Amino acid sequence: MKLLKWLSVTDRFTKAYLDEQMAPFGINSSQHMYLLKICAQPGISQDSLLNSFYVHPSNIVRMIAALEKRGYITRTPCQQDKRTWLLYPTELALSIVDDIKRICRETETLLLEEFSAEEQIAVENALWQMGKRITQKLHIERAEDIYDDINK
Repeated sequence: MKLLKWLSVTDRFTKAYLDEQMAPFGINSSQHMYLLKICAQPGISQDSLLNSFYVHPSNIVRMIAALEKRGYITRTPCQQDKRTWLLYPTELALSIVDDIKRICRETETLLLEEFSAEEQIAVENALWQMGKRITQKLHIERAEDIYDDINK
């Protein structure tokens, strides 16, 4: 039970730390992933975010609405399918994306700084394997894609 406890504690406090670091930009630890993805793939469809993050569609809608309200993204109807929205970063988003990436790198460094390079790789691989096993156990379709996408 120690593993589950410390995974939960680490997750909760890492999110709190990221929330604190990203507060000056008006985004949180949940929204930053969407912002990074949209900046990396301007014109990505809202549906593609579902396939990237494997969360409930209402979470995607809520995150997109919050980012749009703050002026970080714009939504445009797809010309081929008017039911589909394409997402684009604004100049404001592009102006902070490097800061968000830096915060993510610094947070990873903070979490792993006591580990040797070999141990860091072992920790990342162990977490990857644990995540892969649990998604397979839950019969999540395209679980392999989750882990391929995360490693990009």
